[in-house]
Amino acid sequence: MPELPEVETVRRGLAPAMEGARLRKLHLGRPDLRFPFPEDFAGLIEGKTIISLGRRAKYLLIELEDGLTIVSHLGMSGSFRVEAEADAEGSIPGVFHHPRSKDGKHDHVVFHLDRGGERVSVIYNDPRRFGFMHLVERSKLDLYPAFAELGPEPTGNRLSADYLASRFDGKSQPLKSTLLDQKVIAGLGNIYVCEALWRAHLSPLRAAGTLVTKGGKPTAKLVDLTEKIRDVIADAIAAGGSSLRDHIQTDGTLGYFQHSFSVYDQEGQPCRTPGCRGTVERVVQAGRSTFYCAACQK
Repeated sequence: MPELPEVETVRRGLAPAMEGARLRKLHLGRPDLRFPFPEDFAGLIEGKTIISLGRRAKYLLIELEDGLTIVSHLGMSGSFRVEAEADAEGSIPGVFHHPRSKDGKHDHVVFHLDRGGERVSVIYNDPRRFGFMHLVERSKLDLYPAFAELGPEPTGNRLSADYLASRFDGKSQPLKSTLLDQKVIAGLGNIYVCEALWRAHLSPLRAAGTLVTKGGKPTAKLVDLTEKIRDVIADAIAAGGSSLRDHIQTDGTLGYFQHSFSVYDQEGQPCRTPGCRGTVERVVQAGRSTFYCAACQK
C-alpha cells in the first residue's frame, strides 16, 4: 500500500493539471471501488472548479469550490495518470521502467478537465479495486471517520519528542507497532518505520515505554528517533516516493527511494551501519514483515 511519501508524490504530480481546472465531466466506469461511490457523485461535482489538492496521512484531498472535498485513497494498486485529451493514442508522459496498467477495464474514474483552454483527463486506474473515493463537506473533514483520531503528521511541527513521550509513557507495546498506530503518527507505514528505527539504532522489538524517563520526559534516544522519522520521510518525498509494486508517479517516472533502503526488504544482506558486522533479519510483527539488524539495533 502506498505510504505517505508516495501519496505526497501523487499530490504534487497531479496539482499542475488539476488545481484551478474546471471539472467538465466525471466518468465512472463502475458503481463502486472498495466502497460505492457517493450518491449522484457526478451531479454534485461536475461544473465545479478544483481549488487545491491536499493530503492528510495517506489520503489525497481534492478540494472543490462550494466547500466539497473528494477524499481519495489509493488502496493497494490504485494510481492516477494525466493525459491530454487531444492525444488519440492516450500516451502517458514520462519514461517507464516497469509495466503500468493501462487496461481500459481498470480505468474506473476519469476526471475530464478544462484548464485555461486546455482539455486534459485525469484517470484513476485500480486493478485490485481496494481504493475508494468519498465526498465530504470541507467544514466537516475533521469529523470524517478516518481523520477523527489521527495523530500528527510526521512532516509537521506537532511531531516532537515531548509529544511521543506522552504517547509512549508506560507502554510495553513494541516500538514498531506503536509507531504504526495512526493515532500516534498519521501516515507512517511499515517501510519508513523500519528505516527510521534502523537510522536511530533502535530495535523494533523494544518496548516503547523504555524511551521515556520516570518523569515522563523523552530520553536522548527518543529525541534522536523523532529526528530520524522526520529525516526518512523527507528523504523519501525528495526521492519521489518509493514506487513499490503498482505505485508510480503521475508523470510516468518511478520514485527511487527503494534503491536507498537500508533494511526494508534486505533480509540476509550485510548491515549498512559503518563498523557493524550484523546481517539484516526479518521477523513478523502483527502480521507484517519487520526488517532490522539485531547487532546494532538495541
